[in-house]
Amino acid sequence: MISKYDFYETLGVSLDVVSTVERCEKKIQNQFKKIEDIAEYNQLKVLHAMQINRISDIHFNWNTGYGYDDIGRDGVENVYKTVFNTEDAIVRPIIVSGTHALTLMLSGTLRPGQSLLSITGRPYDTLEKVIGLSPSKGLSLMDIGVLYDEIPLDPEGGFAIEDIKTAMVKKPDVVYIQRSAGYSWRRGLTIEEIGTVIEVVKGANPRTIIMVDNCYGEFLDYLEPTDVGADLMAGSLIKNPGGGLALSGGYIVGKADLIEAVADRMTSPGIGKECGLTFGQTRTILQGFFLAPKVVSGALKGAILCAKVFEDLGYHVNPKSSETRSDIIQAIELKSAEKVIAFCRGIQSASPVDSFVSPEPWAMPGYSSDVIMAAGAFVQGSSIELSADAPIREPYIAYFQGGLTYEHSKFGVIKALDRLKKEGF
Repeated sequence: MISKYDFYETLGVSLDVVSTVERCEKKIQNQFKKIEDIAEYNQLKVLHAMQINRISDIHFNWNTGYGYDDIGRDGVENVYKTVFNTEDAIVRPIIVSGTHALTLMLSGTLRPGQSLLSITGRPYDTLEKVIGLSPSKGLSLMDIGVLYDEIPLDPEGGFAIEDIKTAMVKKPDVVYIQRSAGYSWRRGLTIEEIGTVIEVVKGANPRTIIMVDNCYGEFLDYLEPTDVGADLMAGSLIKNPGGGLALSGGYIVGKADLIEAVADRMTSPGIGKECGLTFGQTRTILQGFFLAPKVVSGALKGAILCAKVFEDLGYHVNPKSSETRSDIIQAIELKSAEKVIAFCRGIQSASPVDSFVSPEPWAMPGYSSDVIMAAGAFVQGSSIELSADAPIREPYIAYFQGGLTYEHSKFGVIKALDRLKKEGF
């Protein structure tokens, strides 16, 4: 019988690199048990939500035209609101990305003259034009009179509680939290930290709406931000909750009156959630959501392995392999554009789709610098599938994430390291 090491050689990988990775893998096995326990809990939570909402094969049918009385769409949204412990939900394939979901959440609730306070510093690059932090042709929140301010995280990467207390004297209408690191050198924020800061904000002004960008964070813990007091939360279906099967889409969950306002922005006032086709995607959305806890656990294990390998080789990584995690992203500081490109090309060559493609940095819409993206995925742009990307700017950090299975995520680490070795780095 052919061994796995024969396959590694067939796939063009140095066995020295495989040995390096597997030595690191042995050192982190004790961390995997907790991840598996969380995955089991979340699997049961999703299963329970599907059962109590009486999901049936009739929910896999779909309508045409306006989409009135689409029971599949309603079934999906009922499952989401049950899992995330909220009053209502919007889950639609017509939401094109996580940024789109976040934009709907912000623009659906903020009005001219109201104020938005980000308490996790500058938001993700693609939201800068949405807010008005870079030119947006008069379409930003700031352009219509929304006031914006931000509070950086503290030096340890946590919430700057005293600064937040001071800012709350002005009673901002919306407080915004980005759970994941995004393209920044910090860890994801834990549910415990989010719960604590929500108590601070609500204690200062119960009327302040708390919004959470939950991209990359779903099913990382026993609880979600909406379990600890977030009023609205949004994310992408081609990240964690889609389980690798959702073809597109995003979700927004939260309080019923706020979801109604967001739905009116998504379609038009007076129509709200009542219309909008699902285009036959309810089966894959629900099946992907069912698989998501297991898929996310594999991606998380892969991120820890990636951290351990590059940590042991002397690279700066964030988070460290031993740290508590609240997203699936692993950052590795590579210190040169050439290393970043080699790392990403290694990930691309580990992919089941387009493994022969050599990614190049390009001017990706919504970003202030060229970005290289490695993603040989079944669903284009899916970051729950094995992928890596990086803005080509100092200090040259690559962001590794995903893997529909742990084994594939591990292979991505092997191929990235192998590519760096073969290019003399």
